[in-house]
Amino acid sequence: MPLYDCMLLLKPTVPKEALFDLIARVGKHVYRRNGVVTDLKSLGTVQLGYGIRKLDGRYYQGQLLQMTMMTPPSINSELYYLNKEDRLLRWLLIKHRDFKFKGGSTGELDIATELRDLKSVLNDGNMNIEEDDDDDDDDDDEVQSESGESMN
Repeated sequence: MPLYDCMLLLKPTVPKEALFDLIARVGKHVYRRNGVVTDLKSLGTVQLGYGIRKLDGRYYQGQLLQMTMMTPPSINSELYYLNKEDRLLRWLLIKHRDFKFKGGSTGELDIATELRDLKSVLNDGNMNIEEDDDDDDDDDDEVQSESGESMN
């Protein structure tokens, strides 16, 4: 099953009980489709780049949530009931591309190893970037000497 992120932007005045109710409804919908919610993050109140007009006013702030889930691809067409939800300002479903788990022949998930490998790759990449910064000054001299004339 593919991995999806469901981004939910709620009105800033929505109480926590209503927020939990909405999350539970989406989670039950995913579970009924043999999916699983793997992560839930609250990104807090965010300032919007423009006002979102709804029937009860214009909103310049919102509560942002991210639900990560593994579910069948048909979930995209099944979440359109969220359009009628009056607590939501916007919602967006994002599919993770080329997401693969490392595992043995038994299909066990080893996410910790995957994250360690990613961290080591990123750390090695940062080391190379710092070393390349010193060589940037020499590149201009090489271009001038190869062409025989100044680029200015």
